[in-house]
Amino acid sequence: MAAGADRGVLAAIFLGGCAGAVLRALAGEALVHDPGQWPWATLLVNVAGAFVLGHVITRVEDGRAHFTHAGRLLGTGLCGALTTFSTLQLETLQMLDAGHVALAVAYLAVSVAAGLAAVALATRLTREAPP
Repeated sequence: MAAGADRGVLAAIFLGGCAGAVLRALAGEALVHDPGQWPWATLLVNVAGAFVLGHVITRVEDGRAHFTHAGRLLGTGLCGALTTFSTLQLETLQMLDAGHVALAVAYLAVSVAAGLAAVALATRLTREAPP
């Protein structure tokens, strides 16, 4: 273990990462697709992760909470393992290689727009909620 590492922090990140990885795998198995189809699993987990991370970070930035073990479990662990920018890139390249240029461009645009909308919604809802 690294010098000065808090075992509680590491445990929180580990547990959140395990949960995120399992949820990501379940989504991938439930929503299998070919390069010519919309990759719903990746889109859904990325947007869900953006929403959760938007909530966690807004609570910290607004002074409602400190980035504690729960923040590390949800933010670093769960969202880190659940969301997958690399898979979005790979799926986009597979669509392009299969000649589905319009689908690839739409997928990228929708992924970015939906992720930003999820963060904005989570931020608004978090700020409007009672402390």
